[in-house]
Amino acid sequence: MAEKERRDFCTVCRKETEFSLKKKDVIRSIRDKEYTFSITVAVCSECGEEMSIPGLIDKNIAEIDEQYRTAEGLVSIDDIEKLMKIYKIGKAPLSLALGFGEVTIPRYLEGQVPSKEYSDIIKTAISSPKYMKQKLAENREKLTDAAYRKAYAAAESIESLFTVSDKMLNVIAYIFEKLGEVTPLMLQKLLYFIQGVYSALYGKPIFEEDCRAWIHGPVFPEVYNLFRDFKYNPIDDARFALLEGTKDTLTEEEKHVIDLVINTFGLYGGKVLEKITHNEEPWVEARRGYGDNIPSSELLPKERIMRYYVLVNRKYGIDTEEGLRAYIRDMLEKVAQ
Repeated sequence: MAEKERRDFCTVCRKETEFSLKKKDVIRSIRDKEYTFSITVAVCSECGEEMSIPGLIDKNIAEIDEQYRTAEGLVSIDDIEKLMKIYKIGKAPLSLALGFGEVTIPRYLEGQVPSKEYSDIIKTAISSPKYMKQKLAENREKLTDAAYRKAYAAAESIESLFTVSDKMLNVIAYIFEKLGEVTPLMLQKLLYFIQGVYSALYGKPIFEEDCRAWIHGPVFPEVYNLFRDFKYNPIDDARFALLEGTKDTLTEEEKHVIDLVINTFGLYGGKVLEKITHNEEPWVEARRGYGDNIPSSELLPKERIMRYYVLVNRKYGIDTEEGLRAYIRDMLEKVAQ
């Protein structure tokens, strides 16, 4: 509600007054268990009492529903809608495909809260095309041929995209969680820097995937293929829920390195990061003999990346943000020359 519209009738003042929206903690009991929810209240600017304004009750219901689902680890209505988009399936057929009653998903979409058991089935279907294919096969006889074929084809198509390791998916999901919008070019460079910094600090690569020397710098082809079919901003694509649904298996050391890279390299756009990589030894060595015509199959060996970043660590101490910022500063000066 805009500031100029924040006026309504206060039953205490007995007149129309201005009000402000504030957050208030309330305790509610659901299924014999108490929860503390943060809800929005309207407070009269003159007497300080709460006011009842249009739409506030509906907003509070939605706030409590969302917080309850989060507290209990239950899927949201938005999650279910994404699942339908991902697998191109209607609400009743989705219900049957997952082994539920035909009206179960329609009821969830109307606001009924799912059980933990059913919620976990929906969550797994969101994050695993393989699992969705299994459920479709199990409940094949309950579906029409058209619904089955369409959903199964969508699951197979998505499954073929996700050829990257679980570790890579976890890191990508973590990056998007921290940064929000990330262009494909920027994502590729951040993954490369994460590989370099992690291998320098812990003596082993974080990803099993190999990095290639493409014209725009280091690229993980599997990641390129994954996002090639997505919209410009992957988060806007319903299929991004597949990344959000991946189980977080990152260690504290891995998160530490990702945070280091996000808080330093992540402050720059993809083109700036590309210029930095073009002035690093792994890339320079890959160009040797090719110039700008590097074949896309040219490997940037993990050992070469590690070797370079071990030297960078000795000089700058890249186990800290200060050390990485100093390194980036020097590289940007080099780029500007």
